[in-house]
Amino acid sequence: MIILEKVVQKVLEDQQNIRLIRELLQTLYTSLCTLVQRVGKSVLVGNINMWVHRMETILHWQQQLNNIQITRPAFKGTTLTDLPLCLQLNIMQRLSDGRDLVSLGQVAPDLQVLSEDRLLWKKLCQYHFTDRQIRKRLILSDKGQLDWKKMYFKLIRCYPRKEQYGDTLQLCRHCHILSWKGTDHPCTANNPETCSTSLSPQDFINLFRF
Repeated sequence: MIILEKVVQKVLEDQQNIRLIRELLQTLYTSLCTLVQRVGKSVLVGNINMWVHRMETILHWQQQLNNIQITRPAFKGTTLTDLPLCLQLNIMQRLSDGRDLVSLGQVAPDLQVLSEDRLLWKKLCQYHFTDRQIRKRLILSDKGQLDWKKMYFKLIRCYPRKEQYGDTLQLCRHCHILSWKGTDHPCTANNPETCSTSLSPQDFINLFRF
């Protein structure tokens, strides 16, 4: 709870990653509700009143996040909508979360039109999901075309999205050394490049399982 409080305060100060911390708090609150209702059968440690107080604290944090008024910068220079349409579309193609695409489309009418582009949603589906998964969740629009936007939100409810990492850990199979991708380690193998394998966060955790 102390760590969470510091995270919430940081979000309130910086006004960044608001949606992520909201989702985290909601998930935590829902889980605690389930455990508190099953008092006597749950794994909660301590007095039940203490956990109720913690849930009230989480609700208070959620209210604080809901009350955030994001201040717009006074900068009057070039904005996203001032760019040529091809550049706006190119920027949208860099978004990997459909919710961000929807949010961006709510900023201005012109962006809303671009955010409905079928190719954007098609690429988003193909980026996160396999062809087999997509074929199982085909949805046709009223015009008889594939509705990629609806398919995307259907797919994320059925399958996990592709994992993304800013940097990648690598394990050398020869000398069993962990290193960041792009950095060298004193490997004694004749061909060190062929000995390295990328690790996902789950692979890294699995290294500590016995």
